[in-house]
Amino acid sequence: MSRMLHVLIHMDRHVERATSEDIAKMLSTNPAVVRRMMAGLRAKGFVKSEAGHGGGWQLSSGLDAITLLDVYSAIGKPPLFNIGPNAEHAECGVEQAVDARMEKTLGEAEALLMQRFATITVEDLAEDFDNAVAARKSTAQQNCAGSEQTLRPGSRK
Repeated sequence: MSRMLHVLIHMDRHVERATSEDIAKMLSTNPAVVRRMMAGLRAKGFVKSEAGHGGGWQLSSGLDAITLLDVYSAIGKPPLFNIGPNAEHAECGVEQAVDARMEKTLGEAEALLMQRFATITVEDLAEDFDNAVAARKSTAQQNCAGSEQTLRPGSRK
């Protein structure tokens, strides 16, 4: 999911159109994997694709219209937690009790997470990125200004 969020923000902030090959290079994966992941977003109407020369993937809606829940659904709702029961039919009574409580608790946590995902847009994440870039630039400028103040004319670094 974070990889798809990454792609969507790049498509909005850096490239208007990207081929599956371009995205695959960015994610260090195979173009077929990209096409499979992007297909869900296309089915939801968040991206569109054109085949052939000059084609590729392009956003078809603004990042402010796409929630984390939308992306999670578009990629097929993969399991969120990998700490639940391992066995399909536990025979041990202790394991059954543990599994039952874990399933209930993880289900409650998942419901809360889905509620939160519904309130966060991809634009919110993109703004986090923009703010981080601005903060780095500001810090770099302050560091440069501070070092300039310590240098006197004719002095060496």
